[in-house]
Formats: sequence, C-alpha cells, structure tokens
Amino acid sequence: MAWGMSGLPSRIEVAGSVGGRVLGRLQLATLAMLFVSLAGLIGAPKVLTAASQQETTGAGSGSGQQPFTSAETIISANDLLFIQVFDVEQMTREYRVNGAGTVDFPPLPEPVQVAGLTPGQAAKAIEKKCMEAGVLSHPQISVTVRESRVHSVSVSGAVRAAQIYPVFGRISLLDLLAQAGGLADDAGGTVTITRGDTSRLVAAASPGAAGDDTKSASSPAAVTINLRQLMDTGDEKLNMDVYPGDHVTVSRAGLVYVVGAVSKPGAYSLADARQDMTVLRALALAGSLAPYAKTKSVVLLRPDAAAPKGRDEIPINLRAMLKGDISDRPLQSNDILFVPDSTAMKALHRGADVVAMGVSFAGAAAIMP
Repeated sequence: MAWGMSGLPSRIEVAGSVGGRVLGRLQLATLAMLFVSLAGLIGAPKVLTAASQQETTGAGSGSGQQPFTSAETIISANDLLFIQVFDVEQMTREYRVNGAGTVDFPPLPEPVQVAGLTPGQAAKAIEKKCMEAGVLSHPQISVTVRESRVHSVSVSGAVRAAQIYPVFGRISLLDLLAQAGGLADDAGGTVTITRGDTSRLVAAASPGAAGDDTKSASSPAAVTINLRQLMDTGDEKLNMDVYPGDHVTVSRAGLVYVVGAVSKPGAYSLADARQDMTVLRALALAGSLAPYAKTKSVVLLRPDAAAPKGRDEIPINLRAMLKGDISDRPLQSNDILFVPDSTAMKALHRGADVVAMGVSFAGAAAIMP
C-alpha cells in the first residue's frame, strides 16, 4: 500500500493471495467502504453543533423534548431552557425559569429576567450581564426553549372554532380570532382577555412600566374590549397583543323578548340588530303591530334584583315614540317588551272575522246548485 503526502493511501495494492486464497469481491467491497469512512472522518470540519455539545455535556439527556424552533417564541415562567455558552462546557446545560420569570445563571451574582423575551433577546441579556459582572469578556451564548407548559392560548365563547391554540409568541387579537374561524353569528359586543403570567411579566418588564398603570405588575388580570368597535375600525389600541397563557372569551349576544300584540312574538338576539338594540328595532324584528295593540300602554320589564318583584316595570308610550315626540329607548339583555291589547278592540276584530267568514259561506252556498 502506497501513502501520499496527506497521510491517506493514494492507492491500494491487493496481494495476490492471503493465506493462500485470493481476496474475494466481498473483502474488496469492505476495504473500499472502510477507506471512504476514514476519508470522511479525517476531512470533516471539527465543528460541534448544539446537539452534539448537548450530548457531550449530558444536558437534556433522556428528556425526549424537542426545542421550540419558532423565532418568535416568548419565554414564560417555569419554562425549561437550554443555555449554551460556546467554549465553556461547564456553563452549558439546562436551566429552569422560576415563577418570577428569572433564571439563575451560576456565574452571575443575581438572576436574569428572561420571561417575556425571545430566546435571542434572553441570550443577549445574559451576555450583557456576564460582561458587566466581568465573568466572561466576549461571551457567545444561545438560548433554546426545551419545554413549556403555557405556549398556548385558550379561545372560547362565540367563535366558530373554540379550542386551545398553540401560540409561541405574541399575537394580535384579530389574528387570533381569525385562527379561531372568526366570530359566530351570536357573537356579542365584547371580548375579554384574561391575562396569564407571561403577559403580566411582559407588562412589568416593559419600558416605563413603573410609571404606567396599564403596564405595571398590578395591571388588571382581565381586559374587556369593545368588539364591535374593533371589528368596524381595526383600532390598533383595541387590537391588543395576546401572549401564551392568556384566555380569550368572546361574549355571546343576549336575548330580548317581544310578547303581546305583535305578529311574531318571541326571543330575538341582540346581534340581530347589528347595532344597539332599541324598542323600535325590536318591534321591527317582531313584525307589525296587531290592529288592537294598545300603543300607549307598552311596558318594558327589566330584571332588577333590587326591585320588589325582581324587575322594573318601565312604561313606554309607543305611539309618541313612533311620532318622534319621545326618543327611542335602548334595550338590554333579558329585557321583555310587552305590547298589551285592547280586549274590546280584539273582540270587535274577532266579530268582524266571524261576519266575514259567514258572508263567505253564504256566498258559497248561493252558487251551489
């Protein structure tokens, strides 16, 4: 066998016999495969990937967890991070984010706030702390989320596909509702975002949080948004960011009831009005008034636990309202609009119906042979 300048064999000279036998084709194939493998190992660049370094250091062994690879991943409390410090194997391992959103990095005297940051931002924050503390002069750090329990948002209420959606980073409310299939037909006028730990930590860590009540650690646990205004205008102030661990609930439109002397008495959704439901809009949905309706004596029954009978009885002069003498009145969920009838007028109309029916029968009898 002859060897070249690189230390690799330049050619293979196979002896005519080994142990008195000529080498078979199988032996030649084995030698060729061995040669290719050695060449690949010697020529390959000596670069350790994150995965190989993990195996070398023992970090994450046996966990079976795949890293979250989304560039927009937001780190949350109790997440499991894999922090890799290049050229410093002693610091490269898994770290758990505590409930306060910080991670204890042993070389540093104080924990580092990482909740609410992307892995890239967290790596920069740790690098900065290391340089400030004089631990590392030129650190190169990478952070990967290995395990998380809160990288999802629950969407419920009046949406077409209410379920839990995986969300790795911040997402706007409108984009989240679009993922949920849009609003259901009975969607109400509000949407409530119940904030989780991540969003509260983000608010506390954002610039100016100390002097801004809306971004402080004591910010409200739930935010209610005017959904109709958001859908109509797309106002960015209302199109808030939603974070992993939040819960979004779209309210369902309430019902109002129209009973009495109308052509179609029944329950009507507040969403049917497409705008704020009022007395006149509810009556329009219930069809025309009966001829014997007492338009001066309409009553609005509104639930009120403080009232003697558990409801208020609000008189409405519908005739004056139809003339424009008084303003239309808004209705609320579970309101009952009662349109009374005139017993005398009702009897008169029934009598007229009977007379008309008799005339019809008499005419039919007259033309019969």
